[in-house]
Amino acid sequence: MNEYKSELSIAIETAKTAGDFLNGRSNLIVDSQNGKDIKMAADRHSESIIMEKLAATGIPVLSEESVFSHNRDLKSYCWIVDPIDGTYNYYRGLEGFSCVSIALWKDKKPVLGVINRFERNEMYSGIVNGCAEMNGVQIKTSNITHIEQAVLATGFPAGGDYDAVSLSAFVKKIQSFKKVRMLGSAAIMGVFVASGLVDAYIEDGIMLWDVAAAAAIALAAGGEVQCQLIDGNKCKCGMFASRELAEICNA
Repeated sequence: MNEYKSELSIAIETAKTAGDFLNGRSNLIVDSQNGKDIKMAADRHSESIIMEKLAATGIPVLSEESVFSHNRDLKSYCWIVDPIDGTYNYYRGLEGFSCVSIALWKDKKPVLGVINRFERNEMYSGIVNGCAEMNGVQIKTSNITHIEQAVLATGFPAGGDYDAVSLSAFVKKIQSFKKVRMLGSAAIMGVFVASGLVDAYIEDGIMLWDVAAAAAIALAAGGEVQCQLIDGNKCKCGMFASRELAEICNA
C-alpha cells in the first residue's frame, strides 16, 4: 500500500543501521542471565539506535528493552521493536539466527514489518495487503496444505512452562508434522514461513515484539496469521502457509 511506503523505508533504513552495528560484534557484555533469558549491552545499544531513528516519525514505540515503552496503547499506530531477536544465538556466535525486528501495528493488527537477518545480509520486508520481499525479490509462502507434509518451526519461550504436563501437551501438538525445527528466533522462523522454507510457526507465550514484524511479513506473503494477546505483551502466535493448514493445526 502506497500510504505506508515512507514508514517502510524508515523501518528498513533503521533496521540496516542497527544491523550494521551488531555485525561489528563490538559489545558482547552480558548484563544479566535470569533463568532461560539473557540480556546484553548490545540489545540496549541496538535499541538506542532504533529509538533515535523512529522518534522522527512521532509514532510511539513498544520495545523489549525499554521499560518506559512497555504497555503502549495498541489502539492507534505503534512501532513494535525487538533490537535483537535470538539474543542467545548472537551471544554464542550461531551466525544467521539472530536479527533486528521492526513492525508497525494499528488497532492491534500488523501493518508492516521489517526483519534484518544482518549476519546473512537478508532484509525481509512486507506491507499487509501488499507484498513481501527479501532483498527486493518477492517471497511467498509454500503451497503445503496437509500437516503430514508440513515442516513446523517452533520453540520454548524464555518464560515458558517446562513441567512434564506442559511438555507432554507440546509433543502431542507437534507430532503430526513431517519435521520440526527449533531455531531460537521467532522472527526468523516467521519469515521462513513467509519465504516458504517452513510451512508453519507456532509458539504459545511468546512476546509480541518477537513476532510482530514477522506476522506482517507472513501476511504480506500470502500466509495465514493468528496472533492473540493473552497476558500483557505475551501472545499465542501461529503463522501458516495456508488457511487449510491453519485450520488443521487449530482443530
